[in-house]
Amino acid sequence: MQKKPNKAKITSPENIEALKKILKLFFSRSKSKFFIIILLVIWSGFIGILPSIFLRILIDEHITPMLAQEVPDFTPLIKLLINFMFIYLSGVLATLIYSRMMVDISESILKDLRNKLFKHMETLPISYFDTRSHGDIMSVYTNDINTLQQLMTNTFPNLFSSLVTITAVVIAMILSSPILFVVVVISMSALLLALNNIGGKSSEYFLKLQQSLGKQNGFVEETIDGQRVIKVFSHEEEILDDFVNINNELAKNTTLANRYSLFLMPIVFNIGNLQYAFLAIVGGLLAVNNLFGMTIGTIASFLQLSKNFGGPIRNISQQMNQVASALGGSRRIFKMLEEKPETDEGYIELVYLCDDSEGKPFECSDRGGYPAWKNPKTGEYRKLEGDIRFNNVYFSYDGKKTILKDISLYAKPGQKIALIGETGAGKTTITNLLNRFYEIDSGTITYDGINIKDIKKYDLRNSLGIVLQDTNLFSGSINYNLSYGKGKIDEDEIIEAARKSQAHDFIMLLPEGYDTHIDASNLDISQGQAQLLSIARAEIYDPAVLILDEATSSIDSRTEKLVQNSMDEVMKGRTTFVIAHRLSTVKNANAIIVLSKGEIIERGDHEDLLKQKGVYYKLYTGGFEESD
Repeated sequence: MQKKPNKAKITSPENIEALKKILKLFFSRSKSKFFIIILLVIWSGFIGILPSIFLRILIDEHITPMLAQEVPDFTPLIKLLINFMFIYLSGVLATLIYSRMMVDISESILKDLRNKLFKHMETLPISYFDTRSHGDIMSVYTNDINTLQQLMTNTFPNLFSSLVTITAVVIAMILSSPILFVVVVISMSALLLALNNIGGKSSEYFLKLQQSLGKQNGFVEETIDGQRVIKVFSHEEEILDDFVNINNELAKNTTLANRYSLFLMPIVFNIGNLQYAFLAIVGGLLAVNNLFGMTIGTIASFLQLSKNFGGPIRNISQQMNQVASALGGSRRIFKMLEEKPETDEGYIELVYLCDDSEGKPFECSDRGGYPAWKNPKTGEYRKLEGDIRFNNVYFSYDGKKTILKDISLYAKPGQKIALIGETGAGKTTITNLLNRFYEIDSGTITYDGINIKDIKKYDLRNSLGIVLQDTNLFSGSINYNLSYGKGKIDEDEIIEAARKSQAHDFIMLLPEGYDTHIDASNLDISQGQAQLLSIARAEIYDPAVLILDEATSSIDSRTEKLVQNSMDEVMKGRTTFVIAHRLSTVKNANAIIVLSKGEIIERGDHEDLLKQKGVYYKLYTGGFEESD
């Protein structure tokens, strides 16, 4: 027999755990400030029940005795009113102070949380971003953080104030009339049961709401980025249908979340009304029969306390949808924070050496030195050469489907290695493994004879340069983009690199030359020009090993011919891996490796492969590729 799923409750373990983490964020701040806030909230909460106490004193100790006096004395009444006025003013002041302090503390916490999220995100492996929608990740920073902001700045103070008021009212009720308090306990038990169960269902759907919202954000972002493709393929109707389906899912989860949360209001309101009626009936019967010392003042005071009790309960029920939404959002935030960062067990470092007067190397600035590997365990230095070797490498992304099978290849220092093959053959995967964006399943990859697992990832990647098919420029000046990751460098170096990549001429035509500001989300330059800047950036970085992943695919044939000589200049003296779809760009490679379904099927230079009359020969002579 199949088990029925557990009903969602707002007190579910997941929600309780999320709430604990949120409270931990709160109490990570100055404890003295929170102590002050707690005292102010408690004072403000107890001030809230004074009208009920005031009503009993007013009726039983002033109005009733004054009715029996021939000449009423108003002096005690006036003193009472003045005293209560000052007490009320102190409550207002306390509320203003703790509200201001809560806003300041909450915003400070959220600021640090966003910083922590971003810092942690930068430690996550590439696989995290490859398997998630960018829009969904963005939703954590926007929608989920916003729900948490509302919880901290508004909901938490209201809830705590309501709980304090409830506590004060309960104490006052018990002291005033234990008999009438029993009626309150019965009705409140029913109310709390409804809050837990209905609020739990609301929490469940608010979590689904946040997930649907992230999914929709990701879809919209991808659609905006792909507008040209959508229009070229006349895919507007189909993409609209997809959006409608996603939007319907979001609307359904939003409707259910709010439906359950809105159920609470009429339930709370009607239970409160029934409670008020029962209290009046029971209290009236006790007063008429002069039982348990019940007086008119006590009944009036207790009914007012009942209203004071119902008010915070209603306030809590009104906040339940915000609590449910915030708990759903916070679970997504904490889930991202709990993602395992990229691990690195490497210990070999990249340093720069200079030779002293006796020819002995010592570590110096990268401006005047030459790169070398340093083994901290032995103190040994090894000059960086750029010798790359794959030995019997196997790899799969998911642990199930093997992408690379028994890959063995080498690139000697300064050699140009071309990788060609059909889409999905494993070309880009090879370069991803060289960067250690992913870890191999078996085999070894060595760099200058060192297993790359022994090299610190930061230092490994610092010795590699990469130019991707999709340009990645950042909002800022041309200078900023060209020197990205390199810090401050001489302007002459920037210009020289731009000249080599054929970018200098078009840069000088821009309004402010190298100081021209570009917007990464709305580039004012062509795709080809953006790619030239990426190539110039790689040159400035001066890596020992250069990876060009379809680097010229965004450049037209005319521009490609102009830049080919400069690309050869950029590759000179560096070990270079070139992934290209135009065979004309790899003819001068020292070795051309042909891949198919994750395996190397041919290797040799251009002339050797033509003589073999295999796959490369068919590609080159079959009219699939242009030739010079």
